Amino acid sequence: MKIEGEGQLVRIFIGQNDLFNGKPLYSEIIRIAREQGIAGATVLRGVIGYGANSLIHQSKPGTPDTDMPLVIEIVDKHEKIVKFLPALDLMVKEGLITVERVHIQMYRGRGH
Repeated sequence: MKIEGEGQLVRIFIGQNDLFNGKPLYSEIIRIAREQGIAGATVLRGVIGYGANSLIHQSKPGTPDTDMPLVIEIVDKHEKIVKFLPALDLMVKEGLITVERVHIQMYRGRGH
């Protein structure tokens, strides 16, 4: 797959303990994005953060990490992102979703 030009970036801010149908929400978002043929997605783990409830989540030395903040970034053409957003609306019960325009300079797989 090769994509260049105008596209959209979706950022989804959730907690690592968030679930969808009993499975980790972040992995379900990635699975469904892949099933829908979205160009690419990455899950990034934060070291500290807070959301709408203002509760700070952070990693502390010597203690197990609990519900660390995650950001999922998904990039593709506008048409595919628009089709994907209803699935996100269904899955993400609390968190933040943003969409912004991006210019895709290069996206190529092996052999391109």
